[in-house]
Amino acid sequence: MNKNKTALEYFQIIVGATLVGLSYNLFLLPSKLAAGGISGISTILYELYNLSPAYTQFLINIPIFVIGWLALGKDFSWKTLLGTFWVPFIIWLSADIPYTITNPLLGALYGGIILGTGLGIVYKGNGSTGGTAAIAQIVKKFTGLSSGYSQLIVDGVVVISSIIVFNLELTLFALMCIYITSKTIDIVQLRTSATKLIMIITEEEEKTQSLIRENIDRGLTKVRSVGGYSNMDKTMILCVAEQQEAIQLKKILQKQIPASFVIFLNASEILGRGFTLDKYYGQKL
Repeated sequence: MNKNKTALEYFQIIVGATLVGLSYNLFLLPSKLAAGGISGISTILYELYNLSPAYTQFLINIPIFVIGWLALGKDFSWKTLLGTFWVPFIIWLSADIPYTITNPLLGALYGGIILGTGLGIVYKGNGSTGGTAAIAQIVKKFTGLSSGYSQLIVDGVVVISSIIVFNLELTLFALMCIYITSKTIDIVQLRTSATKLIMIITEEEEKTQSLIRENIDRGLTKVRSVGGYSNMDKTMILCVAEQQEAIQLKKILQKQIPASFVIFLNASEILGRGFTLDKYYGQKL
């Protein structure tokens, strides 16, 4: 099981790092967006001295890799080594790709989405693409900030300094790009899907429980509670469901138990049976 998990994590790093490299050659470099990190530095150096971004990123990553190795542990560092090699390799491999975007708005928007998706996948594999992505993971470890906000802080320093080489307009587009990137990272990591946490406060416990099980076939948790206004005993039922199931349950509750107090909350990520585990304990129904 652990071997399968490790293999999956390395696969995630390869896929994510590939997206990171492609986002650079397709969107960021042609649009002249120094969107933070070592990629931003390599964009500036390419603009000034026509240095190869692939070699530049690889060379700068070496000392940063050593820092990550010391701060984040051996397992993380092997995965970082893979990401550190793979991103420049993809950038080198796709250097002459004919499909590029030079419009800075499109580059910031789509480049940020693809870059954030790639980094988010890499982070889900407990790895890094090296460079300031490794520094962002260090910031996350010692500050408790999310990966997205850690990346935003670190990349912001690079982007703001790029105004020396590029004009203010391109710098603002680059700032927009790293904001989009940071939000996309968090979406990918937390899998903010259409999953809902449903809180039902009711006096008709058995009927509500029956409606949930018969109509959407989901598990539930019951919490004994007391109404603050009525001072009467009530039951709070917690249930997690997909969006379509939540919509279906909403209609049923409005029709069958209209007096129930119901709250629908967005659930970022659900771990457990029916979501990350088989719904019926291995039974194929």
